[in-house]
Amino acid sequence: MRILNRDVIKYIAILTMLMNHIANVFLKPGTLLYECFLNIGYFTAVTMCYFLVEGYGYTRSKKDYGRRLLIFAALSQIPYDMAFSEGDRFGFTGFNMLFTLFLCFRLIWVLDQVKVRAERTVRIFVIFLLAVFCDWSVLAPAFTMLFVWAKDSQRKKAAAFLGSMGLFFAINFLGGIGAVSVEENLIRSVLAVLGIGVSGIVILYFYNGRRMEIGRTFSKWFFYLFYPLHLLVIGCIRIVLR
Repeated sequence: MRILNRDVIKYIAILTMLMNHIANVFLKPGTLLYECFLNIGYFTAVTMCYFLVEGYGYTRSKKDYGRRLLIFAALSQIPYDMAFSEGDRFGFTGFNMLFTLFLCFRLIWVLDQVKVRAERTVRIFVIFLLAVFCDWSVLAPAFTMLFVWAKDSQRKKAAAFLGSMGLFFAINFLGGIGAVSVEENLIRSVLAVLGIGVSGIVILYFYNGRRMEIGRTFSKWFFYLFYPLHLLVIGCIRIVLR
């Protein structure tokens, strides 16, 4: 049943990300379509964290990998702000997800290279502190640490996905206290973690550990370019409609 390679899963992830962004920018909160698109989109972040950890071990040049993430994060920031600014206002809305992934990449490097416990602890703390200002905040570094801990163990990977679901459930539930009823808050929080659960099922049971045989270079750059370009399109449409 392991029929999906890494690139196919990433293509699924960018599709679900697009659905989440469409929901956040264009759809009315509380509608069925909004909830479906929003929650399906939560497949993406944890999937990208997983492949970031895996890719760290495969990449030939970690310096080039980190530099690419940082360059495309910078290129994506204005489109990100265009897409997620509210109403007619245009301004800084937080750092985009590629900045988050860059911080996660640095986190993996720290865990891998820094051997002095005190120094490692301080560096990790600083990374989590910086992540507060980014998309997915401290959750993405937490996911990353779980996958680093899991390494190649299927049992630990399953635990890492369950832990990620638990963290996201807690954040959603705590955020909903006082805003909605307990029952509605519970339902929304459960639905929110389904995307992470689906990511775990796909990776644990359908991922074959390989990349596409054809079009690897195209896929590599498509994943980087799609992020700023789709945000730019969404941002332009949002501005025109507003």
